[in-house]
Amino acid sequence: MNLETIELQTPTPPRFSLLVLHGLGADGNDFVPVVQALDLSPVLAHGGLRVVLPSAPEIPVTINGGMRMRAWYDIRHGDLSQREDANGLRVSQTLIEELIAREEREFGIPPERVVLMGFSQGCAMTLMTGLRYPKRLAGLVGLSGYLPLLDTTETERHAANADTPIFLAHGLNDGVVAPARATASLAELRRLGYPVEWHEYPMAHEVSMDEIQALQAWLVTTLTASSSTS
Repeated sequence: MNLETIELQTPTPPRFSLLVLHGLGADGNDFVPVVQALDLSPVLAHGGLRVVLPSAPEIPVTINGGMRMRAWYDIRHGDLSQREDANGLRVSQTLIEELIAREEREFGIPPERVVLMGFSQGCAMTLMTGLRYPKRLAGLVGLSGYLPLLDTTETERHAANADTPIFLAHGLNDGVVAPARATASLAELRRLGYPVEWHEYPMAHEVSMDEIQALQAWLVTTLTASSSTS
């Protein structure tokens, strides 16, 4: 299956990629304004940038009465740790891995210069895929989400991304992904030794300007650091 994508690219030949995964019921357009709000001009001194915003397939979502909508996997229970859709997660993992591979195959951008980023379900897919990916990635960004299949992460993770930098941010008033689910994910990632930069904001299930500014600084540092790779 080929995912529909929105692709933005600087005039300079691309050296870096940012792959952005949307949340439940949205599509690739959802995060275009956020991407446009990021000032990544310091990165461009080291080469051009591609931003790829894929749209998830349309599938029935149990918690929404079986309505078909764009989703990376099914949500079967209000408690996100219960009855996880492991098969759906793994199918989307494969789709996202193909997007990463495509960046190298078609644009010459190796995984170590690719940042994978996601919001809500997209955050879950970012962490799910990034920790298991067999080649080093530049970094992982998780916004208002959580680590899925938490109990299998330790045995399934790949050593290639054992020290990949991770940016996580969450709203203290999030009524969709409870803050406790996010902090449990943070605790597990830190237990496993991942370098996580954690941010909390007085917001709901959304993105704030303070969060965008912190993310911008992290992306500039992370992408610039990856520029030394071949």
